[in-house]
Amino acid sequence: MGWRSRDRQAWVLLFPMLAIMVTVTGYPLLSTIRLSFTDASLVGNAPMSWVGLENYLYAFTDPDFRDAFFRSLYFAFVSVGVEVVLGVLVALLLNQEFYGRFFVRALVVLPWALPTIVNAMMWRLIFNPEFGSWNALLSQLHLIDAYRSWLGDPATVMNMVILADVWKNYPLVTLIVLAALQIIPPELYQAAAIDGAGPWRQFWKITFPEILGPLSVAIMLRMIDAFKVFDIIYVMTRGGPADATKTVSFYVYQESFSYLRAGSGAAYAVLVGLVCGILIGLYLMILRRQEHS
Repeated sequence: MGWRSRDRQAWVLLFPMLAIMVTVTGYPLLSTIRLSFTDASLVGNAPMSWVGLENYLYAFTDPDFRDAFFRSLYFAFVSVGVEVVLGVLVALLLNQEFYGRFFVRALVVLPWALPTIVNAMMWRLIFNPEFGSWNALLSQLHLIDAYRSWLGDPATVMNMVILADVWKNYPLVTLIVLAALQIIPPELYQAAAIDGAGPWRQFWKITFPEILGPLSVAIMLRMIDAFKVFDIIYVMTRGGPADATKTVSFYVYQESFSYLRAGSGAAYAVLVGLVCGILIGLYLMILRRQEHS
């Protein structure tokens, strides 16, 4: 009876939040799924008719959607990969004792604290082909002979956006890894040093196993966020040049609000949501495994 009473109280307390979630999230989600089976248009009062799976079948044969999907995968894997390596290295540095460590830790968090729009505008100015500091730096280092339009070249633009995204989000990985490093008993390193283990072996035998769980959580959180990237793309490049940065979320935006094809845009959005759902499922599996470990 005690457990039943406690469960009942828990559901009563959760009900307001669940009601808000169903209203704010559930209804738009069901409406999007319903629209994805129609040829709905945002042009005037155009009639809407049921087309079944036609939008989904077209999505799998649409080369533009496929290219946008692979661009999103490239963005996610490269940006998250660099963020993980940089985040772990910075966390290891900040875990050491040195004068001014508190100030450096606060400074590292600053990029993550900036709004994404501000970050995107800042990097757009940095990469400006006429007065941007990126060109000035590379020119002074004699790495380039003339100023370049980094955001105007399809061969370089995606990597420049990835650089801006890495600068913004690597502190999240750093904070998660640093928190994991703080709870590793120093006695483990002392015992390993007595046994003759060097820094590299200590990292792989002690540090890496201890941070692997939290690091996996950070990777999944960033993969979910990076795959559906939109805001930084919209501000920095608008999907250009020549669609070189048109990710799948930006493609959904254009399909729905630029081309006004709400039906096909909803179908594309549902497919993106399914991919994110798979990533969320993997994230929950990682959390459950950590709870039982």
